[in-house]
Amino acid sequence: MTTFYRSLLLLSVLVLSGCSRNPVTGKRMFSLMSEKRELAVGQQNDPAIVQSFGLYEDKKIQSFITQKGKQMGKLSHRPDLEYHFKILDSPVVNAFALPGGYVYFTRGIMAHFNNEAEFAGVLGHEIGHITGRHGAKQQTRQIGSQILLMAGMIVSPQFRQFSDLASQGLGLLMLKNSRDHESQSDQLGVMYSTYAGYDSHEMADFFKTLKRLSAESGADGIPTFLSTHPDPADRYNKVHEYTDEITAKRPTKNYKVNRDQYLALIDGIVYGEDPRQGYTEDGVFYHPDLKFQFPYPSGWRVNNMPTQVQIVPSDGKALMLFTLAGEATLDQAFNAQVQADNLQVLDKQGFRVNGMQALSGTFRQAGQQGNIKILSYFIKKDKYIYKFHGMAMEQDFGRYENTFVRNFSQFNNLTDAAKLNKKPERIDIITVQQEGTVKSALSKAGIPNDRLNEFAIVNGMELNDKVTRGSKLKALK
Repeated sequence: MTTFYRSLLLLSVLVLSGCSRNPVTGKRMFSLMSEKRELAVGQQNDPAIVQSFGLYEDKKIQSFITQKGKQMGKLSHRPDLEYHFKILDSPVVNAFALPGGYVYFTRGIMAHFNNEAEFAGVLGHEIGHITGRHGAKQQTRQIGSQILLMAGMIVSPQFRQFSDLASQGLGLLMLKNSRDHESQSDQLGVMYSTYAGYDSHEMADFFKTLKRLSAESGADGIPTFLSTHPDPADRYNKVHEYTDEITAKRPTKNYKVNRDQYLALIDGIVYGEDPRQGYTEDGVFYHPDLKFQFPYPSGWRVNNMPTQVQIVPSDGKALMLFTLAGEATLDQAFNAQVQADNLQVLDKQGFRVNGMQALSGTFRQAGQQGNIKILSYFIKKDKYIYKFHGMAMEQDFGRYENTFVRNFSQFNNLTDAAKLNKKPERIDIITVQQEGTVKSALSKAGIPNDRLNEFAIVNGMELNDKVTRGSKLKALK
């Protein structure tokens, strides 16, 4: 047998072994990810998702999404799959799914839904990515690649080989979906939410909210529903058309919206950044729970996540990274970093930072795009060891070294009661007392003038829309 025919036979075997039946279309599809592998991808990556974002602990809301999710899963094209539904503690407005039945909503998107039908449409959309096996298709097209999903990953690729960053990289395979996948998931979202008894016209209306949010925020690199879900053309009209088609086949007078019930559910949900997890104010990062503070350079961007804080200049040529060490002593933390990243030690010094024991080290790390130079501070405060890393390509390091030293050396205890007691904003469901506009009702509820448009979007309305006495709106507690 010639080499050509051997290769052809091998290719035929691979194609046949990689073919499976798509649960939605019923057609055979070529995939290098088996259903067993799909389950493993979800199981393996779920802990990293939870670690990166943290879970939003609210038994009432969690019970709601689990109940509705399980119900919809049973109505889907993969009713025997075990589904998992979780709320992530992030203000980012997003929802996404992993292969194998894992569906995530951020508290940010939960705060922006205005009724159960909107939620149900997006829930169905995400389940549609799973039932349509979009993750398997994505892997087939992108074997060997990793798509990073972070709560605002902002660092340059050359720094991601550093272990404290690499631990945040999630080897996920389906987070950015194609337009074809989005269109199919929109159709499935309409189908599943309609089968669950909801008015899926509301799903289309929620896309208007997403569009307005996108226009307000601009392209700043923060993950949003529309950045992980590329927007098919004319999505709003198409979802309305899908709804009309499917409801014509299933005539009923009682498709649910359940606005007041949903608003009661999210009354009190944390809105925006939660200062208890760290916040910035006037060039200083504060963490009330752990009682520390440190400054950051003017003009640098801060990205706060549950496991680390990233701070970068506008040109992206440097990175300051703040995180916790897992070791018990300064020397152990120092040595663990050297081993984890295969660092060349250029300097090591013991000293104190505002009365706290500390070690500093200067390192070199060989990288694919050149050597990276790193200045690290390991500081012992209370029962924890905190790590600061300042890094840049070796040729750029001199420009940033003094900035690293100046900011790291100002790490200190937080004792200011006003900073320690800063509370998060929460959604407050109010009852409109008299007929008027959304603008007038929000103003009477105490929403500042410069945030009126923000809260019109949160309510899925325009400022000049009319509201009636006794209707409900979202404001702030």
